[in-house]
Amino acid sequence: MKSIAALQAVVTATPFAGEPTDAELDAIETEMPLILADLALLDAQIMTIGRTPTELDERRIRRARRRVLTARRDLTNRTNEAQPGGAA
Repeated sequence: MKSIAALQAVVTATPFAGEPTDAELDAIETEMPLILADLALLDAQIMTIGRTPTELDERRIRRARRRVLTARRDLTNRTNEAQPGGAA
């Protein structure tokens, strides 16, 4: 039976610096509009937990869903344009 210390070298082969790389930060920045839209949708849904949604709540949720779809579309289009051979 191997001890955990013997397996640690295999599991943590690359040291973790504790900070995101520049590429990871760029990816987060690129996806930030989608992240914010998802948060707005989640906020709208959380507000209706435990009660019957009003017409205003339903509109707020619909609007937030549309923002999420728009952000996903924009992110997908931006990703496809950045890739070689992407959509023209």
